[in-house]
Amino acid sequence: MIFKINPINPQERLLLKVVDILKRGGIIAYPTDTFYGIGCDIMNKKAIEKIYLLKQRKKTKPFSFICSDLKNISDYAKVSNYSYKTMKRLLPGPYTFVLEGSKMVPKIMLTNRKTAGIRVPDNTICLSLVKALGNPIITTSAAKPDGTTLYDPSLIHDFFQGRLDVVIDGGPVSGYPSSVISLIDDFPEIIRKGLGDVSIFE
Repeated sequence: MIFKINPINPQERLLLKVVDILKRGGIIAYPTDTFYGIGCDIMNKKAIEKIYLLKQRKKTKPFSFICSDLKNISDYAKVSNYSYKTMKRLLPGPYTFVLEGSKMVPKIMLTNRKTAGIRVPDNTICLSLVKALGNPIITTSAAKPDGTTLYDPSLIHDFFQGRLDVVIDGGPVSGYPSSVISLIDDFPEIIRKGLGDVSIFE
């Protein structure tokens, strides 16, 4: 199933259909400000395990997840004053921030060091979905097991066939990865330079 959703004014009727699919443990593909992502409700362990199988990924490598805003991040991560001010300057945007996860985050989503990668993409569709769902959604790029990224919703639909419950066509995406910054212990560390400007951390 492909839903064509307006990237500027997402149709509420279609968003609610997708939210219903997520609440029932469905897996979706959706646009972000970097790639198309594959995701599910962070609170649905069975759905998360399906994504691990889909991506042929080891469970020792947790996925990042999308929050709707800074307030939402503080429910799922320990946010210091420094982290808050830093993220407030840069979000929404093409960044993944590594923070210490809170007790709200399912264990399957945390590294051994209890950290999590958190995103607030500059994309109205995925932020609207998270708000309507009430929980963060998992994010991992819509890519083949060999690492080839799929940028086109119809190609994503064809490649994954019946393994995705819905693919959202939200128009073109940038096709560049996010910058990954660790803010653990208020010590910023650039893990990956991507789309977002990281000069303030250098």
